Amino acid sequence: MIKDLNYYCQKFSDAGKKGLNVNRSKGVAPNKPILLLSIIQLIERGKITRNRIYLTPELIATFLKLWSDLEIHRDPKIGLPFFHLRGDKFWHFKANLGFEFLENPKSKVKVRTIKTLKEAVDYAYFDPELFTLLCEPTSRNQLTLTLIDSWFSDKPQQIRRSLSVDALEDLENQLITSGGKVYQRQEIDTKDEQTIIIRDGAFRKAVTSVYGYRCAFCELQVFNNQENIVDGAHIKPFSQFYDDRIVNGLSLCKNHHWAFDRFWFTINDDYTIELAETLHEDSPYSTPMSQFQGKRLWLPNNERYHPSAESLAWHRQSFLDKHAS
Repeated sequence: MIKDLNYYCQKFSDAGKKGLNVNRSKGVAPNKPILLLSIIQLIERGKITRNRIYLTPELIATFLKLWSDLEIHRDPKIGLPFFHLRGDKFWHFKANLGFEFLENPKSKVKVRTIKTLKEAVDYAYFDPELFTLLCEPTSRNQLTLTLIDSWFSDKPQQIRRSLSVDALEDLENQLITSGGKVYQRQEIDTKDEQTIIIRDGAFRKAVTSVYGYRCAFCELQVFNNQENIVDGAHIKPFSQFYDDRIVNGLSLCKNHHWAFDRFWFTINDDYTIELAETLHEDSPYSTPMSQFQGKRLWLPNNERYHPSAESLAWHRQSFLDKHAS
């Protein structure tokens, strides 16, 4: 069997047993075509450059936006197509340790929520031949047209308009413009897992963006087109305060994010760093944390996004409570 463009166009089509296997028990379920269109769009934007498909906020946001714009009257659940697409034999799993049985498409175990998928699966990947075709503009366009013509022939313009917008970047820009939001608990309780992941992803991207993708503690800056080494950290925990304002955020590298969350250091009102006296360090190849005592944070150029005194006061009091003798 030659796995060429024609082969995969047929696999993406509505060609019965030779095409995409979708649930038709309650009418055609478009989950798989929408997931594929979402992945293709991220490949086209350079957000996916390796044959490793993760359940990222970018992918979930793209999937949900396309679903909403197509006005599909079902609950959108990206976990369903992400799991069941393996039955089409061009989509495979790299399982986490202990879940290797999921790499066998004949396994009867079903893992379909985002939480359980992330626990069980490191990433999904396409046939190498298909991923090569998706990375080439001409064949990618042909596969996109096949999906649209086969599954959404009456809505090509809606799809084009929807995919022209970077859904997560749009949310990030809204956060930067508005400064973010403090939620009411009932708002959070009614949001599903997908919405929470997108909200968290947009917050983290907005915070790191206004800090120039640099750690406010050590000023480290390392990033590429898909990832950067810094996180958007909440000063007051979101789980307690539901505060997604940028002024409740700090851009911190992985090490200093971890240390900040555990109150190994805190921040004074003048934005200087105060370290716990109990730290023991051996740092032969990097600057030890102790040398940052009294150093002023790296802050955004726009003072509007500087950490709020209220958030810093909460963290500082928690720091003092933890280290009280």
